[in-house]
Amino acid sequence: MTGAERLAALLDHLGLARAHAATQIPADLTGLAAAAPERLAGIVLCAPVRLDPAAFEPVAGRVLMVAGEYGPTEAVTARAWSRLPAAERVLLDNYEALGWSDVAADCTAELCARMSRFLGRFPADAPRATAREGCHAGISYRIEGDGPALLLLPFFLAPSQWEPAIPLLAQQFSVIRLGGRHLGGVAALEDRAAMPTYRAMFRTLVELMAPQPGDSILDVGSGAGSLDRLLAQWLGPAARIAAVDASPYLLREAEALAAEEGLAGRIGFTHGNAEALPFADASFDCAFSVTVFEECDADRAIGELVRVTKPGGRVGIAVRAIDLPQWWHLDLPAGLRAKAALPPQSVGPGGVADASLYRRMKAAGLADLVCYPFLLTLDRPDGPIWRYREDHVLSLLNAEERAGWNAARARAEADGLLMMANALHCAVGRKP
Repeated sequence: MTGAERLAALLDHLGLARAHAATQIPADLTGLAAAAPERLAGIVLCAPVRLDPAAFEPVAGRVLMVAGEYGPTEAVTARAWSRLPAAERVLLDNYEALGWSDVAADCTAELCARMSRFLGRFPADAPRATAREGCHAGISYRIEGDGPALLLLPFFLAPSQWEPAIPLLAQQFSVIRLGGRHLGGVAALEDRAAMPTYRAMFRTLVELMAPQPGDSILDVGSGAGSLDRLLAQWLGPAARIAAVDASPYLLREAEALAAEEGLAGRIGFTHGNAEALPFADASFDCAFSVTVFEECDADRAIGELVRVTKPGGRVGIAVRAIDLPQWWHLDLPAGLRAKAALPPQSVGPGGVADASLYRRMKAAGLADLVCYPFLLTLDRPDGPIWRYREDHVLSLLNAEERAGWNAARARAEADGLLMMANALHCAVGRKP
């Protein structure tokens, strides 16, 4: 089933002909907006860091874009607003929203007031389902409050998700929180972990760490546990894997996915922060982190990985490479190719997303560093990671450029050669 078909099936299951919806990841709604726009009442795009406005042009008058006053979401929604003048756009006062920001926790009252006022303009149905929670078409749901239905699709990485906003929103709406492997950050992380080149990058990282049977292994920033499940399958039942993440939501989803795959009890999931790990010194034989240190104080987090690793143990880290171009296998004119080559500049103030990773790891005391920039290839244009990348490019293009992009994309797809690639910086070092 496509994402649109899953959401439509869930609406049918809940007895909803028409419902409000809010998401940080517009691509989660674009299919339904295109196939059945009448089923969406008011639409809230909350702090999107990627947004292709084309899918929302037919429903622009029912779209509210919420962004930080500063940062990438302000720029993304400003560009989209020029294409969606009928939409409404609001900026959260004195707030910088990043892709991993905890928006509903940081701006609870203002966010809820803006959403409630906007959505109140459009009629939506109340759910007729008797069960207040369950799972249908691969999407989990939980209903709180009464009134018009408001679907809350998952944020990407926000630790609190929508939780702080639920009590206020439930005063006006039947709030329906959605989850599962097909939506939000979980879908993106699962899609990424299924890619052959991503698995090859991770297998190289694991082989360089060289865990022995019975070794204890730590994953920092485990997200949906996608890599930990791969590791458990590769290393077998003797491996002792601990996974730590700052998001209770992602930890719950990770535990559910591990249980689905028969790996319950093989991976220990713990709530924790990369900058202050909840483990004693020298607790693990190996420790690793993949695309997490872009979003925190990288030097402190690297130091924490080294601290909790035993002497002689190995530490592996991979981060996005925003200092290297991304590549699209499309026949594009030079100007358009230059726009598409610039990767999304997704890094926090203290994060690392460039080749400085290598000197930072050396400065943290790691020896015998093996450093390997790695090129990941994406070739599934219907997948969330592809959409996350392409939506960024599309948001930068004018109408003429977009037409050229779509024509080149169609030719590559017809030839069976549609793909793109982006780089990571990866390294493994030994703790003396």
